[in-house]
Amino acid sequence: MDDVRRSRHEIPADAEGLAGTRVRFLNSEAVEPERVRDTILASWWRSRDFRVPADRIDLPYTRDQDLDTPLVRAAAPVLARLSEQLDGQPISLILTDPTGLVLTRQTGDADLSRHLESVELAPGFSYGERFVGTNGIGTALEEGRPTHVFGHEHYAENLENLACAGAPIRHPISGKTVGAVDLTCWRRDAGQLLVVLARSTADQIREELLTYSNRDELALFRAYLRACRRTTGVVIAFNDDVVMMNDRARKLLDASDQAVLLGHAGTVMSTGRESTTTMSLPTGGKVRLNCRRVHGDGDATVGGVIHLDLIEVDDEATEITTPTLPTFLPGVVGSTPVWLRCCHDVDASYARGDWLVLTGESGTGRTALTRCVHRRHDPTGRMRVVDAASAGQDWAADLRRDLVEDPVSALIVRHVDRLTGAALAATAGVLREVDALDGRRRPWVALTMAADAEPDSPLAELLALFPRTVQVPPLRGHAEDIRELVPLFLSKLGHGGRLSSSPAAMHLLMRGSWPGNVSQLHDVLREVVRRRRTGMIQAADLPPEVRALTRRPLNRLESMERDAIVQSLDDAGGNKVRAAALLGMSRATLYRKIHEYGIVLPGR
Repeated sequence: MDDVRRSRHEIPADAEGLAGTRVRFLNSEAVEPERVRDTILASWWRSRDFRVPADRIDLPYTRDQDLDTPLVRAAAPVLARLSEQLDGQPISLILTDPTGLVLTRQTGDADLSRHLESVELAPGFSYGERFVGTNGIGTALEEGRPTHVFGHEHYAENLENLACAGAPIRHPISGKTVGAVDLTCWRRDAGQLLVVLARSTADQIREELLTYSNRDELALFRAYLRACRRTTGVVIAFNDDVVMMNDRARKLLDASDQAVLLGHAGTVMSTGRESTTTMSLPTGGKVRLNCRRVHGDGDATVGGVIHLDLIEVDDEATEITTPTLPTFLPGVVGSTPVWLRCCHDVDASYARGDWLVLTGESGTGRTALTRCVHRRHDPTGRMRVVDAASAGQDWAADLRRDLVEDPVSALIVRHVDRLTGAALAATAGVLREVDALDGRRRPWVALTMAADAEPDSPLAELLALFPRTVQVPPLRGHAEDIRELVPLFLSKLGHGGRLSSSPAAMHLLMRGSWPGNVSQLHDVLREVVRRRRTGMIQAADLPPEVRALTRRPLNRLESMERDAIVQSLDDAGGNKVRAAALLGMSRATLYRKIHEYGIVLPGR
């Protein structure tokens, strides 16, 4: 057991140098990256963003924790055995929930126990990173992997004489993080084997959790294991709460592919029909998908199992008919009926060669949707997108080149309702000429325009060439699809698999009004990932306009006031009395403003 405490060759070297690096970071001075581990430096940045005090411990306390849970019951025998093995050693065994709230603590050394009490590392206190900064519990939960934090790597100076190694505990069936186990000792006694022990303890607790899984989860788990034994291909098992996938699925499918597959499988399951279909994935390529229902007690459906095979190019002749609703458009995700119907209408118009008008609010994805439909039907064909809002003197000549002289396979004219005068007349003339061409030489043309545009006579003459109009819904009309859009955008922004959204952040994103629609959501996530690159996006990471739900448009001064209130509540850790003092307003006024702006308090 001495090896657990004294493998000092793996302890962060140059403690004094590390202490100086930490001080320079806290003073906003330049820090040499090689002086501190990447994991720790990333955590320091998050701690700064959370505005964690570095000179004191000030943690929220929960008086009545629920200790009658499967996690606590599963962990009890594992921690009891480990406590016996560590008898007499100055090491504390700590169990937390997924937020870092300490549930239990066992410490065999009186001095260490008293010190942990002084820094509030005790049941009822939260050691989440947003409250105490870099530490073995909170940082392991943020990183989603076993993590050690020794000595001056801690963000709070009160923890500098401690060393801790934490490991997330994942549910054996759902894969969700249900808690963490942490081993803490004095810094002078620490060694890297502490991390190994924390990881193995988390694995043992994970195995014990199988005993406390309900029958439906076990039925789905057994069906998943049977499927894995029968094939070397991609296997995914799922229900409303659980997603399991084998190594091949994790290696071959990125977050956007997984979202599309699960969305389609959920649609298939809701119809009550098991089927085999082919699909195109957002990242390219085609797959043959078989979705089979899993039954529990009483023949009730408890989930589904997906079998997936990649389709080679020469295998396409044997493809099975694709599903009616194209949840498989490359680069498109979403499974709500209103969005699926919109995708189907655009897809069907392209397949028939019917020219199309897409209406809707700015940022709804009208152009993106036409791009994806074209990519599905003619991936090697040329497509051109032009903006009528910037039409110049060569506008008609450019249209004629793209449609007649050197025709593309598809042309998208954005903001056609902004055309006027000669440009509008010329556009109608060119399109009439193209409409008369032989079908094989006739490019597909789509127009986009505002939903509330009032087509006057010249524009109405142009629109008469287009037999169908499809309205693309605003994001607030299919907000449930945000659950699939977020992982897709994070993947496109280069953070898929390393960054995900917490339930609280997702709740805020889904309840937003999104006047800028999908484009605004993408811009918000782009700003978020500039500050957070790994771990889980928390509610506090989102900008003020997302964390407040107002019932009317705000003017500029009101928006500034709302943002100032959100910032002050963050600075005060959600304490409204302190926030009111920071703002110089009465508590009654602050309460009224919080209600008026629909502000969500930190931690909710």
